[in-house]
Amino acid sequence: MQPWPGGAEDRHSAGHAELILYWFRQALSRKPTKIPVSAESALSDVSQPSSPDSPPSLGPSSEVSPIPTQSHAGADGGGGGSSSSSSGRWSKDYDVCVCHSEEDLVAAQELVSYLEGGAASLRCFLQLRDATPGGAIVSELCHALSSSHCRVLLITPGFLRDPWCRYQMLQALSEAPGAEGRTIPLMSGLSRAAYPAELRYMYFVDGRGPEGGFRQVKEAVMRYLQTLG
Repeated sequence: MQPWPGGAEDRHSAGHAELILYWFRQALSRKPTKIPVSAESALSDVSQPSSPDSPPSLGPSSEVSPIPTQSHAGADGGGGGSSSSSSGRWSKDYDVCVCHSEEDLVAAQELVSYLEGGAASLRCFLQLRDATPGGAIVSELCHALSSSHCRVLLITPGFLRDPWCRYQMLQALSEAPGAEGRTIPLMSGLSRAAYPAELRYMYFVDGRGPEGGFRQVKEAVMRYLQTLG
């Protein structure tokens, strides 16, 4: 090593710089070493808890079970499984749509009160009560008929005289032509001869029977709803 010119302080600084340069060269000449980590050990580190009291973390193959949700039928007490919520009783807004003349409103209200009472708690549509304010009368009727499982036609002398009631009857028949149990005629204050020809292929409930035929109507609706599962 050649002597550095200058005093002792200069020689000390030069020696220190040479030492740093030496270690820098040594570091560059070394290759970095890798610590091998196996897949098993890595997975073990992820899946194992850090302490007996701490919960394990979810590994790559872990699955989170979905939280079961209550079906519409279960929420409303209608029974049945989740499949019944889409194809059973709860697939429509109403169980019964009651069609009547304006002069028979009181009788229609009594019928609806009877059907909605008791354990069955049938969901009824009564136009003057349930129609949307401001809605078109024809549109509201058609929507109610299509949104109901069954239709009850309260056939009275006033019903036969009213062209609007005839329209209701024909519309109800067009919704489910020939479907048994969907349309239930309730005759009140009329003889058998006055029964509408359009309904001749359907049995009717005689309003002169016990409880004005209300019980038979309710049983007919319940039988139909039971077929829905």
